[in-house]
Amino acid sequence: MARIPYFDLAQAPEGFQRLLSDRPPLNIYRMVAHGGPTGEGFLGLGSAILRRSSLPAPLRELVILRVGALCGSAYEVFQHRRVAAQAGVPAAQIEAVLSGTNGEAPAEAFEPLAQQVLRFTDAVVRQVKAPADCFDALSAQLPHQQLMEIVMTIGYYMLVCRVLENFEVDIEDTDPLAGFSQWSGVLGTQAAGAANTAQGDKA
Repeated sequence: MARIPYFDLAQAPEGFQRLLSDRPPLNIYRMVAHGGPTGEGFLGLGSAILRRSSLPAPLRELVILRVGALCGSAYEVFQHRRVAAQAGVPAAQIEAVLSGTNGEAPAEAFEPLAQQVLRFTDAVVRQVKAPADCFDALSAQLPHQQLMEIVMTIGYYMLVCRVLENFEVDIEDTDPLAGFSQWSGVLGTQAAGAANTAQGDKA
């Protein structure tokens, strides 16, 4: 049970409600609404990372899942395990990135770039500043924008996990993503198309 009551979103400021208009009704948003203007900033950065980042959606989701696993946030892992699958991350990679939290994720499950991104993620979460060789190896493979986006994603989801864990945000009783078509915007063009096709096959 959450440590404080969830905010009544019907009483949220107009700006906050506008930011929620294309989001599923997740409990984290009902908690973050207590933050007032800082809650709006929280949603704005999250939207930029999920919808406007140039990182491929599968790589972004591996970073998010790794942060969630390292921070011990069951809610974050629960939500993004599903998003990652819909974004095209293979089940074996999802399980691999969630393992080895006392060491490294199993390298053999990932292609070389993902291996380096995950090593970098581990270093930033655990040490704050990645060692020079780790930073330089990733910097040599990515444009500066994507390098910054990875650091922003790591830092943002560390914040998300701390909000979730300190307020003990509950996992929803029902699936808030079911039938929520706007969520496909975070999956990337190819993955979104595949997810929509899969939903059509189930109908």
